[in-house]
Amino acid sequence: MSQQERRERPEKDPDLRSNEVTEGVEKAPHRAMFRAMGYDDEDLASPMVGVANPAADITPCNVHLDDVADAAYEGIDDAGGMPIEFGTITISDAISMGTEGMKASLISREVIADSVELVSFGERMDGLVTIGGCDKNMPGMMMASIRTDLPSVFLYGGSIMPGEHDGREITIQNVFEGVGAVADGEMSEDELDEMERQACPGAGSCGGMFTANTMASISEALGFAPLGSASPPAEHESRYDVARDSGELVLDVVENDRKPSDFLTIESFENAIALQVAVGGSTNAVLHLLALAAEAGVDLDIEQFNEISARTPKIADLQPGGTRVMNDLHEVGGVPVVLKALDDAGLLHGDALTVTGNTISEELEALDPPAIEDLDVDFLNTVENPIHERGAIRILSGNLAPDGAVIKITGEDHLHHEGPVRVFEEESGAMEYVQEGNVESGDAIVIRNEGPRGGPGMREMLGVTSAVAGQGHSEDVALLTDGRFSGATRGFSIGHVAPEAYVGGPVAALEDGDTITIDIDDLELSVDLSDEELEERLADRDTPEPNYTNGVLAKYHRDFGSAANGAVTNPGAKWE
Repeated sequence: MSQQERRERPEKDPDLRSNEVTEGVEKAPHRAMFRAMGYDDEDLASPMVGVANPAADITPCNVHLDDVADAAYEGIDDAGGMPIEFGTITISDAISMGTEGMKASLISREVIADSVELVSFGERMDGLVTIGGCDKNMPGMMMASIRTDLPSVFLYGGSIMPGEHDGREITIQNVFEGVGAVADGEMSEDELDEMERQACPGAGSCGGMFTANTMASISEALGFAPLGSASPPAEHESRYDVARDSGELVLDVVENDRKPSDFLTIESFENAIALQVAVGGSTNAVLHLLALAAEAGVDLDIEQFNEISARTPKIADLQPGGTRVMNDLHEVGGVPVVLKALDDAGLLHGDALTVTGNTISEELEALDPPAIEDLDVDFLNTVENPIHERGAIRILSGNLAPDGAVIKITGEDHLHHEGPVRVFEEESGAMEYVQEGNVESGDAIVIRNEGPRGGPGMREMLGVTSAVAGQGHSEDVALLTDGRFSGATRGFSIGHVAPEAYVGGPVAALEDGDTITIDIDDLELSVDLSDEELEERLADRDTPEPNYTNGVLAKYHRDFGSAANGAVTNPGAKWE
């Protein structure tokens, strides 16, 4: 190349951070490294946009994400950006469920956030497209965008299509509950085997309004993703259209320096909660929204979930409480249909900004999704004639959970229980108890030492809740834990009890036979013990030895904060 040609190299925006690795004589070695990967002068003069891709053969949620990333890469390239794809980890919640490996799930949220933050920081990127498939990918990716405060667009990989068994649609939830039905003699092993082979027909995240689809839907309400981007299924061409569009959008976001800190406000978080409670979303979204808010420095308190649930009705009947899945919602217009209903009823902050630079009301007006009353469907109700007058999430408190506990209402919404408890020190003992057929109506099962630090990792326990539901006790047997329940959980299941047992929360003082009161209407979770009795028992208690003393689980045992504040580990987050 001649000196004249060098002078005519395309000029680059001097405000871009990537100039630190692409511009100037002293960056010749850096440019040489990029040229080895096929980048040219035009690329090096363009905004450098990272494509964070957790593709893996570990789970159907992520097995197709290389193709999704390719489409996003193409969109960035066509729009004049310099796309740089890099990878990070994922954990399959469904495959690790019920095993010691499930303790890795919540930790993976932190590792994803840390790794994407590190790569984008170390390589001096100008923007990000972050891709999510399995449950913890979504909050992990959004946490990374918040920490870096880089112009970012979130891109969901899409959900799996439902399987079909015996003339009805099924999902992985049905298989988990089938295990309990076999134990109870209500299903044969042959039928369960048949169901297992038909439940998951291809790539994509679990199909109901479980954690992945809940968080993908919330990404629209928060403003992290364009409206309508959450619902296209994983293997539909429309999913790849969304990916290309996201790649194109991120260049506009970079050029206008539109950062997460510009649109993440208490109003956008309240919009996300309103959507969560209206669709019956996963209880895990409580944990993740608190974590996202803590990272963003937004003053979100767990009690605000009750306040928003009290004024926001449940209007969607999707799995696990109902029978329909994300694809059913997609076919009638997707998440914007629900957002429009809430906005029209004054239940959203319509002036909250989104990643596009427009408000959520402006985006809804431009998209013009159908009104629920104009749809001939049996799984969406209007705000005026809701499924439940109150939203699906409740935060319970009392002397057993001074910092709160979380339940999702999927059926009868006047649940009440008063009676003795059966206490288990971890998940396996409770699962054995249930599978042996010991559960009876009116039981209250307590599983403790499964919290963020006690587990460590706050395991999801879909195996236990599904086994109980599969035996016909979803509404008359209570389960409570300082760990988590899956987004596919339904029934009388209370998680995130805080403070957790390991740090001396009151749940650590429970003994078999203690009488507890659970009252959903009064938002109460308490035990029939005086403050003095609780204090005496806790004073006599020995702090358990950590389950792990080295490696990654030991690190997160040390670093996790309370579930009441999102179980964050970032020392710069608001709650730490």
